[in-house]
Amino acid sequence: MSECPPYAPRGRVRTAEPMARHTSWRVGGPAERFFEPADRADLLAFVASLPPAEPVLWLGLGSNLLVRDGGFRGTVIALHGALDGLSREAETSLFAEAGVHCARLAKFAQAQALSGLGFMAGIPGTVGGALAMNAGAWGGETWSCVLEAEVVFRGGRTQWLAPEHFGVAYRTVIPPPGFLGFLAARLRVQPDDGSHAQATRQWLARRKATQPVGRPSAGSTFRNPPGDFAARLIESCGLKGRRVGGAEVSPVHANFIVTGPGASAADVEQLIELMRATVLRQTGVHLETEVKIVGDKPGDGNRQSGTGGRA
Repeated sequence: MSECPPYAPRGRVRTAEPMARHTSWRVGGPAERFFEPADRADLLAFVASLPPAEPVLWLGLGSNLLVRDGGFRGTVIALHGALDGLSREAETSLFAEAGVHCARLAKFAQAQALSGLGFMAGIPGTVGGALAMNAGAWGGETWSCVLEAEVVFRGGRTQWLAPEHFGVAYRTVIPPPGFLGFLAARLRVQPDDGSHAQATRQWLARRKATQPVGRPSAGSTFRNPPGDFAARLIESCGLKGRRVGGAEVSPVHANFIVTGPGASAADVEQLIELMRATVLRQTGVHLETEVKIVGDKPGDGNRQSGTGGRA
């Protein structure tokens, strides 16, 4: 285990923290060190104290994330609860910190009679995670609304950066060198005449009817390939309801994996590979995962590396 940082944080630091408590699949091995900062200042001081090569995983709500059963050998920093600032800065912009739940952001915009962020209601994570992967729903994408993003680099330096400093594509964000994580964003909005709020309510009703709401999942497992939908391909291969241990391809939505009692991260990962191999064999399409897979398999002696925020 790496040495503890010299900074004495005001937040909570735990060792061997089971990540199953912090991921939406409810599976995953222990984090070597798990830090919940008291506030922004505590977070930045802690980051500045970390060894330069320390593997770091930034955690929002733990959606879109699979931590292997051997755990994460490094430091997990949990942003939700510490970076929760949300405000209206101008007529056409909102300020949101990385720990803000995307659904809360969408509701705040709606309460301010603003449009442009309704799709955030369909993202089961935080603003930081949405920024990290260009999360989207219902045809909207996070970075289409970003005016600028505040980031922290290794060593604790912070900076506001315009979108052109990042390589942004579908469910992909390439940050600048030295990047460690997102702290906040300023987001573009427009006045709403009420039609966008009505559309958001309709989208939420559709989501409830077509996705396995209420069961442990991580949202969409695979990215949609160009010109097609991962769920359609998976369903066409007869994979709905397929199980590996305690993990199951959702009978409601084929691009969701749900977990039950006794499930392990290995069950989920094996099911992901089974789905990918079956779709490739039957359709010729190679599916790319939307979820991030980190950590060690049990017995793996290789130290993992990782940076960046998650949803």
